[in-house]
Amino acid sequence: MRAPIPEPNPGDLIEIFRPLYRHWAIYVGDGFVVHLAPPSEIAGAGAASLMSALADKAIVKKELLYDVAGRDKYHVHNKHDDKYSPLPPSKIVQRAEERVGQEVLYKLTSDNCEHFVNELRYGVSRSDQVRDAVMAAGIAGVGMAALGLIGVMLSRNRQQKQ
Repeated sequence: MRAPIPEPNPGDLIEIFRPLYRHWAIYVGDGFVVHLAPPSEIAGAGAASLMSALADKAIVKKELLYDVAGRDKYHVHNKHDDKYSPLPPSKIVQRAEERVGQEVLYKLTSDNCEHFVNELRYGVSRSDQVRDAVMAAGIAGVGMAALGLIGVMLSRNRQQKQ
């Protein structure tokens, strides 16, 4: 039998494991979270919420964590507490609640759900998913360039031997 997931504390960051990415929310108490979602998204959308990445606007919603997570696993992940001092829980919750119902600009690379919750908890807008994707793309690009350079060198070497 699996141990129950402990109840988050107000102000905690909740990481929800969607099939191709991580969705982020902030726990505000009594089973509720505040998070960014496209205007058309329904709670518990799971993989269907991938369409949110294509939206250019989002709504700040307050919904039950159980509904937002749906069948996806989630956990508390206050991952930057060692780098940044979190605001007091009451302030985090107040800031989150004040945003509920607002329509905000949504950009996958600079204004996504992870940026939103980190701004609420730490006052710092950041997304490790974006940073990691940019780094992976950069590494892949360097790898492809290196392979191309090796190919050119091998081709020249063959031509010189002929």
